[in-house]
Amino acid sequence: IAATMKNHSVLVAVTLLGSTNAFVSPQARSTSSTALDATIAVFGASGLTAQECVYQGLKEGDKIVGLTRNPSNVVTPKGSGGADAEKPLSDPNLTMIGGDVTNAADVAKVFENNIDGVIVALGGKTSDVGDSMLTDGTNNIMAAMKENNIKRIAVVTSIGAGDSKDQAPFAFKMLMMTVMKKIFTDKNNQEAAVKASGLEYCIVRPGGLTVEPPTGVINVIDGEAGSIPRADVAQFCLEAVKDSDFPYVGKTPCISSVGGTSWSKDRSGAARGEMPK
Repeated sequence: IAATMKNHSVLVAVTLLGSTNAFVSPQARSTSSTALDATIAVFGASGLTAQECVYQGLKEGDKIVGLTRNPSNVVTPKGSGGADAEKPLSDPNLTMIGGDVTNAADVAKVFENNIDGVIVALGGKTSDVGDSMLTDGTNNIMAAMKENNIKRIAVVTSIGAGDSKDQAPFAFKMLMMTVMKKIFTDKNNQEAAVKASGLEYCIVRPGGLTVEPPTGVINVIDGEAGSIPRADVAQFCLEAVKDSDFPYVGKTPCISSVGGTSWSKDRSGAARGEMPK
């Protein structure tokens, strides 16, 4: 990744629970920071987590190129957006492309820009996007990356995906085996494709997602996952593609916030940032 070195002021500490080792983000380091100004592609850019990636990247001085089926839905996120939350998001460093990730031609439009790293934060119900959108779309993205000699990718999946099934609480496991079975089949296939890609990947498995403000601390856990603001997930993803020394490259970290080590799936509208009716 070729770009200009920069310093940061926001503290994000990432710790491995049950261990004395701690990773401190480049944003918390001194002038020796290895985080880079970059041009970052964000796929699924209108999703709640992806919007955090877009917004925070812009605030850090990065150029963002986003792909989404609905560019008009990209707004300032609630978690880190403060008083500007839900206002239309525009910036000279933001390029938003309307398109479908399962269409290779649409994906190729993103890589007409000089991309340094890629964040994949796709979502949606299988009834709306199909049974294999995550896998098919991610394969299109990775093929385009290889064509353009781009190595670094962060892919947001979920706690319970891949070999993290035992890190999901019991109630969530029941959902994974029933109403969420199709989406988890797709997530598992997506993860397998990423692992086999030969790219510098980080598969990010967050716990229960919220739209709360960022906590500034992210736990990388071995046990059951707690909840985590989407804003913190976004910061982790940005560092995964920008920090040349990121310690979780080639790994599948499960992450949650400071507060807890267990959670239950919040299926309410509040968890998605919806206003009470």
